[in-house]
Amino acid sequence: MSLHIYPLVFEPILKERIWGGTKLKTVFNKPIQSETTGESWELSTVPGDISRIAVGEYKGKLLSELLLQYPEEILGEAVHKKFGTEFPLLFKFIDAKDDLSIQVHPNDELAKKRHNSFGKTEMWYVMQADEKARIIVGFKEKSSKEKYLKNLEDKTLLSILQEIPVKKGDVFFLETGTIHAIGAGIVIAEIQQTSDITYRVYDWDRVDAAGKSRELHIDLALDAINYDTTDTKRTYTQEENKSNPVVICPYFTTDYLQLNGKIEIKKQHESFTVYMCMEGDFKLKYNETVWDYKKGDTVLLPAAMQSYGLEGQAVLLEIYI
Repeated sequence: MSLHIYPLVFEPILKERIWGGTKLKTVFNKPIQSETTGESWELSTVPGDISRIAVGEYKGKLLSELLLQYPEEILGEAVHKKFGTEFPLLFKFIDAKDDLSIQVHPNDELAKKRHNSFGKTEMWYVMQADEKARIIVGFKEKSSKEKYLKNLEDKTLLSILQEIPVKKGDVFFLETGTIHAIGAGIVIAEIQQTSDITYRVYDWDRVDAAGKSRELHIDLALDAINYDTTDTKRTYTQEENKSNPVVICPYFTTDYLQLNGKIEIKKQHESFTVYMCMEGDFKLKYNETVWDYKKGDTVLLPAAMQSYGLEGQAVLLEIYI
């Protein structure tokens, strides 16, 4: 039995976070139930958090079930060869009402050895930022384990880290080992390797409603941190109706597509494609069927969908391998 090919969207997996807010509802109309919802996992095969298809013939099925049946049709031959039946990327929207913890993610080698997991290379696209919002990313100047630990113990860690003001449309690419935190007042789209491994090193001394602080991973982080300076901000062109490269790395490629009117896509790669809608709304036409999408939607096009049309006024991130 062959795969019935159509664009796949998923039920959001909503995550309570001590730093979360309500923008996932007010900005994207996600069905959040609390005042502290920090994340909407749009497309995931992280164990325990596997996305469920929301519409169409496969409604109710887990993505992992479909991947077991039709890996090449969904992933593409080369991606299937490399990753088997695992979906290699994780897509999220994040609402940071307050600062996230200062943290770091391990590389593939360390994550495999310690957690039997992928590492966590990621990128952020800033969808909304309050006035004076900022992120924390990397060291101001080359550091060392000893200097870093001294500042951490003295509660002066922030003095050696870069704080960068952000605005809508900014993009940051964070290789593994980059110490970082998303600051308060920011909504971002996050694209990353399929991993939920985070080493939290400082959490602003805050506690939850029960008076408990969150676990820190100071020892684990020491060998994961890159103590060199790093350039994380990415610039990109915004030519209309064209895929403008934003991030190209071994784990994913992300293009910026400002849709104004109608375009036909004939894919130049064998991979699946994911569209995340940053602004506006658009239609996708495939085999005479039309689907409608809006800001906050994330759509997975199986690799077997090689030719289709897009129409509307929208800003899209286009992601593939």
